[in-house]
Amino acid sequence: MSKPAVEKVVLAYSGGLDTSIIVPWLIENYGCEVICFTADLGQGEELDGLEEKALASGASHLEVRDLREEFAEEYLFPMLRAGAVYERKYLLGTSVARPLTAKHQVEVAEKYGADAVSHGATGKGNDQVRFELTYMALDPRLKVIAPWREWDVRSREDAIEYAKAHNVPVTATKKTIYSRDRNLWHISHEGGPLEQTYVEPGEDMYMLSSSPHDAPDEPQYIEIEFESGTPKCLDGKSLSPAQFIEQLNEIGGKHGIGRADLVENRFVGMKSHGVYETPGGTILLQAHRDLESLVLDRATLQYKDTVALKYAELVYEGMWFTPLREALDAFVDSTQGPVTGTVRLKLYKGNIISAGVKSPFSLYREDFATFGQEDVYDQSDAVGFIRLSGLPLKVRALNDLPISGLEMPKPDYSRFKRD
Repeated sequence: MSKPAVEKVVLAYSGGLDTSIIVPWLIENYGCEVICFTADLGQGEELDGLEEKALASGASHLEVRDLREEFAEEYLFPMLRAGAVYERKYLLGTSVARPLTAKHQVEVAEKYGADAVSHGATGKGNDQVRFELTYMALDPRLKVIAPWREWDVRSREDAIEYAKAHNVPVTATKKTIYSRDRNLWHISHEGGPLEQTYVEPGEDMYMLSSSPHDAPDEPQYIEIEFESGTPKCLDGKSLSPAQFIEQLNEIGGKHGIGRADLVENRFVGMKSHGVYETPGGTILLQAHRDLESLVLDRATLQYKDTVALKYAELVYEGMWFTPLREALDAFVDSTQGPVTGTVRLKLYKGNIISAGVKSPFSLYREDFATFGQEDVYDQSDAVGFIRLSGLPLKVRALNDLPISGLEMPKPDYSRFKRD
């Protein structure tokens, strides 16, 4: 298959192993100018020396954009409000970051007059889908170059050898060869020893969280205030969205909170094994759920749980810039008005323990719920409710229909009149 003619390409550049070797590979194979783009999503020290490294690899320019607040406010908090969790454990830290990165990559391509974009996602993973669906949604004119679907590099070991041959400095080694992705929300670990599912990850792998065994022996109480589903204050102090997450990461990590070991179903069809550390996100998710349980009625809460599953699926599959995601956001937003109040949590050795919740929109009434004497609820009213709820079961029994898994003696129903 012939390669498209490309004059200028914008590469989503992390400075990690894969994107480091992509720069010289693009120049050699496409003869094009390479502009690197890096989204600062909270990678911290990983951004140190990035420009020098990109230019030394052959790039003509590196543009870095600080997107931490945009990431937190317009991506992470909407996802939190939706309650999105993929396959029961994954809080979607990498998944939700890709559309934002690709969005700004498209903007950089427009700025420099580039005719192509490129990414370092493999042909086996989910990220290729997330990047390219965003390109397609925002500027389908751009050509897309995905080196992992073209080159002869077949493993991370091959990539290390390629880097050495082209004098590209990398930190990965053949001995400790985890593939990691870090941002404000989380850090993920894949590859290396994690390609086995029956091996416990070593403590030296973790970067954001302490082992629960080594966490403080005294619990820590925190209070989180929400306004219409959005976190606003931590222990009485108003914080920006990014600051909120940063502080909770530090607090939660100290107490060993937010670790998730998951064998997940990738969008491309295979299973993969990864470990995620999401201390702040895990705390926020529980706090938000605690508050919703106080202020949302049963029907709304149950349907919102259904929406959360679909929302998580859309994020995981790279469908952020779609009409359906926007429609789900509209539904979620309509539920979040009363999600205003304060949640108190106790953090202790990997556990988040609910320690109190209050809201001016609370649907909890002590006079309704009390087991003591009260005048607002006539307990005899429950008789009719139970009879109506059990009517289908009664008819089933009268028709002598079998109940799966039970071998019960058949009573004599002859005294019941059949119409």
